[in-house]
Amino acid sequence: MSVSIFVVDDEPDVADLFRQRFRREMREGKYVLHFALSAAEALEKLQGEIEPHLIVMLSDINMPGMDGLTLLQEIKKLRPDLPVMMVTAYDDAERRQKAKDYGAVDFLTKPVDFDFLKAQLSQLPSVSSA
Repeated sequence: MSVSIFVVDDEPDVADLFRQRFRREMREGKYVLHFALSAAEALEKLQGEIEPHLIVMLSDINMPGMDGLTLLQEIKKLRPDLPVMMVTAYDDAERRQKAKDYGAVDFLTKPVDFDFLKAQLSQLPSVSSA
C-alpha cells in the first residue's frame, strides 16, 4: 500500500533531489511524493484530496511570503493529526523550539540526511502499519 509524503520548499531543485533519493521506494510503491513551491500552494493542495493517504509533510522554514513556521500553525488548524517535519539550512535553538511548540514532530537540517529521514518515516504509525 502506498502512502503520500508532501514536501514544501520554494527551491524547485528540492523536488528533483527528493525524487532521486526516494526513487527505489517510489518504484516499489511505498511512497508517492507531492510538492508545493510555497506555503500558499501547500494550503491550497491540502484543501483537496491528496491520494494516496497523506502521512507526513516536510516544510522548509525559510520561504518568501508565508514562512514554514506560520504554515505549520495553519496546518495544525486544518489537520492537527498530520505529522509535520520542519527543514532548514539554518539550525538554531530558537527555531527548533518554536517548531516543537507549534507541533512539529521533527526538525531536519539541510543538506537532508536521507537515511535518517527514511528511518524517521518508517517510525510513523501510518507507515509501520502499512
